[in-house]
Amino acid sequence: MNLIIKIIGIVFVVIAIVFLLKPDVPKRMMEFFKKGKRIYLAGLIRLVLAIVFLLGASECRRFWVIFTLGVLFLISGLLVFTMGTERCKSYISWWQKRSVLLLRVTVLIPLAIGAVIIYST
Repeated sequence: MNLIIKIIGIVFVVIAIVFLLKPDVPKRMMEFFKKGKRIYLAGLIRLVLAIVFLLGASECRRFWVIFTLGVLFLISGLLVFTMGTERCKSYISWWQKRSVLLLRVTVLIPLAIGAVIIYST
């Protein structure tokens, strides 16, 4: 499980670097999730990440970091399902209207989270 969590951290870092270099990619991803009920796919991914992190936290060097991230993924996944598609879509639309600079600065958060995941496993 430790290896899976480390791979997830590496994926976070790689995706963040791609988003930094190509800011049109996150906007296209947002457009993808806005169609139909695809936003629930994002919620499902978050719930799966939560399960992996919560189950694997005990094997990691920094239990509390991985456990906390698992709880945050669980909360964010449940929020997607409780907010509903229309509210999620309006939130996505708001982000799509933000400047490229703000999107690039915001991408530093998943980059840092990925680095913390890699360090903590």
